[in-house]
Order: sequence, then C-alpha cells, then structure tokens
Amino acid sequence: MMLMMALSLYTSRINLDSLGEINYGIYNVVGGVVAMFSIISGSISVAISRFLTIELGKGNKEKLNTVFCTSINIQILIGVLIFIVAESVGVWFLNTHMNIPTDRMEAANWVLQCSIITFLINLISVPYNALIIAHEKMSAFAYISLIEAIFKLIVCFLLYISPVDKLIVWAVMLMVVAICMRMIYGIYAKRHFEESTYHFKIDKSLMKEMSKFIGWAFFGNGVCVLRDQGTNILLNLFFGPVVNAARGIAMSVNTAMYSFVTNFMTAINPQITKSYAQSDFESMNILIMRGCRFGFFILMLLVIPVCANIDYILSLWLIEIPEHTASFVILILFYSMVDSYCSPLLTGVLANGHIKHYEIQLTIIYIINFILIYIILQLGFSPEWVFILAIVFKIFVIIALVWNGHRMFKLDIGIFFRKTVIRPILIFVICLLAAQWIKFDINNDFIKFLISAIFSFALSFASIWFIGLETRERETIVKIIINKISKH
Repeated sequence: MMLMMALSLYTSRINLDSLGEINYGIYNVVGGVVAMFSIISGSISVAISRFLTIELGKGNKEKLNTVFCTSINIQILIGVLIFIVAESVGVWFLNTHMNIPTDRMEAANWVLQCSIITFLINLISVPYNALIIAHEKMSAFAYISLIEAIFKLIVCFLLYISPVDKLIVWAVMLMVVAICMRMIYGIYAKRHFEESTYHFKIDKSLMKEMSKFIGWAFFGNGVCVLRDQGTNILLNLFFGPVVNAARGIAMSVNTAMYSFVTNFMTAINPQITKSYAQSDFESMNILIMRGCRFGFFILMLLVIPVCANIDYILSLWLIEIPEHTASFVILILFYSMVDSYCSPLLTGVLANGHIKHYEIQLTIIYIINFILIYIILQLGFSPEWVFILAIVFKIFVIIALVWNGHRMFKLDIGIFFRKTVIRPILIFVICLLAAQWIKFDINNDFIKFLISAIFSFALSFASIWFIGLETRERETIVKIIINKISKH
C-alpha cells in the first residue's frame, strides 16, 4: 500500500508538470466523471456483493451464476442510459457553458469522449470486482491495483515525451489502461470462479429484485456524484480551471491516502453482510463500530503528519503549486475522515435490503448541499467553503445511516456515538493541536520535516493504541502481527 501511495503521488506530480495548470484543471473538471466513478462503483459493488455473498453461503453455483449474469445485464442497461445522457446533455453543456479557453475546447471534447468510454468500461467491470469481494480474495485487489498503478506511471512517462497534444494523449491512454484493467479482472475471475462465465439469461423475478436494489443504490450515489462533479463544474464557472487543478491535486492526495481505508473496508464488509444473513446482529454491530473506528484511526495516522507539514510537503512534491492547494488538501482530508464512518454503516444498511428510505434521505441531503454551495459562491465566498459545507452535510449522511441502522438491525445509537464518534474525534483533535503547537527549531527544512512527521505519527499511534483501542482489540492485533512474523 505504501508503494501504491508513492506511485500515485509521483504520477500526480509528473502529470501536473507535463500538462500544466490549465490542462490539468480541464481534465479534472471534464474527465472528473471517471474519478467520481469510484463513488458509484463502490456502492453498486457492495450491492451486487450482497446477492453474491448470500448465494455463496447457500452453495448454489447455478443461482450464483444467474446473479452474476443478471448484474451484468443491469449494468449494461445503466450504461446505455448514462451514454445517452452524456452524449447529449454532456456534450452540449461542455461546448456552451464551461469556462475553458477556446483553443483547448477540441482537447476538452476528446477528454469527455474518452472519459465516457472509460466510465462505461469500469461500469461493466463492477460485477467482476464484486465477485472477488464476495469470495474475499483481497490479495487479488492488491496485486491488480499495483499493476494499474504501474500502467499509469508508464503512461505518465510517455506523456512527458509525447510530441502531440498532451491532454488528448493523456485522456486516450487512460482509456486504454481502463480497457487493460477490465481484461485483467475478467481473466482473473474466469480462472478462479466458475460462476463468472457470462451468458445472456433473464430471471425475471431476480432481475426485478436486483434492479430495484441496485437501482436505488445507483440513484442515491448518482446524486452524490452529481453533487461532487456539479461542485467541480461550479468551481470552474466561478473561478476557472486553475482552481480545478488545485482540487485535482488535493483529490490525488486524498485518493492515495484513502486507499488504505478502502482496502480495510473491502475486507470487513463481506463479514458484516454474512453476520446479517445469519441474523447475528450483535456481531454485526460490533463489526460496524470497529470498522468505523479503525477506518478513522488509519486515516488519522496519515492525516496529522500531513496537516502539520502541508506547505513543505507540497513544495517538496510539486514543481508548481496551484493557488488554494494547501487548504483544499487539508479540508478534503478532513472530509475523508468523516466519510470513513460511512462504509461499514452503509454495508449494514445494504445488507438489510430495504434501502429506499435511506436513498431518498441521501438525495435530499445532497440536493440541499449543492443548492447551498451555489448560493455561497454567488455571494462571493471563497472556494474553501465548498469543502466546509461538504463536511457538514456528510455528518448529516452519517446521522441518517445511524438512524437507519438502529431501525434495521438494532444499532445502539448511544453506544455508537460514545465509543465510535466522541472518543476518536477527541483523540484526533488533541493530537492535531499538539502536532501544530509543538515546533522544532532546526535549520535544515528536510530534517525538520522528518522529525515533525515522525513525532506526529508516534503521538497519534500511541494515543490510538492506549486510548482509542480496547484491550481485546490490542491483543488481537498483536496476535495477527506475531502470526505474520512467524510465517516468514
């Protein structure tokens, strides 16, 4: 994971240097549909994994293949709808309303078309990813993700030496990488899971059940994507592509760091679904609360050293730093720490299957969020307020998830907030203030940064270990580490 994060951050540096602020900002706002895909694919993948996990538990291989084929049929239908909207509304909006220099409009259209194709390829790949998750083959994700990171690094170097329009080359080559990854996931699934062979078959009752479930999951998270990508477009309209470049850099940092949490959640989510299927709500609630806390703590270990040294890290990392980058990075990382609570709670809600009310609540929250963002930008507020509002409304999303968890699987609201929210946040605030307050009087900036980062990490780790974790959790972690060492 450390190698993956390093590769991701290094490729972002090369991309910004190769493309320049304007082109980088254009790709971020026009091609942002691909980046936002992770939000949609994550929820749909969990939704499909729910059906696959249940059939795995029953051991019905034929029904498992039917679920797999049905999920692909549904994804194709969703893809056709998205393609029609993107090729009509998307093309019209790009060419008539976006704040893009006239001489870059042709390249921007290339980016849009490549992004649409990449999105559709990724959409069809979701059932294969969900099958890997349902079988809990997490190591496969690690290796395939590493291959993807290496591909993107190769693309970056090719971009650096390309004699033609770099923005167009970047968009086309990322589309090629998406096609390669789709083939790799498909080959892995077919070699390891006999139920992954696609046949065009229609089970009307299953199609109806899955369409309703996945449809609501897609609808709610589609609104989330529209809020995020719509916000990116508003930043473009009010401030121009340079601010989009700053947001793109901040999102690169966030994606690299949040991958640690994503891999942890990918491992724990099937266990939550299985506990619900067995009606073991006590174990399920323990897993959810543990997942929320551990996800928050994993990010905390990374976020505090970054926040304490953000200016130096950016100067060390980037050749040219777009305005607002430092504040965007900090605010997006804070947003992700709040967001880390969502995945375990959402998995529990999806396991129940009755997600209509939650998705409606989610839609209302994000629509209000988007409207307020537009209002504050019209009133002349700085772009930082976009992320502050996002954090506030993400808290409302968590409240909605907790309430639905209490209604669906008897999640104790008092215990959840006391053990999972209040204590971790207090630990985070104290460690963050200490890291910001304690300064080291050293002339060499790099040595000063290393000492500050090590101090911040050590302080955070000690606080989490002795205050944030329960005794049984510490014992379990020690046993896992000992077993890992003994195997080697």
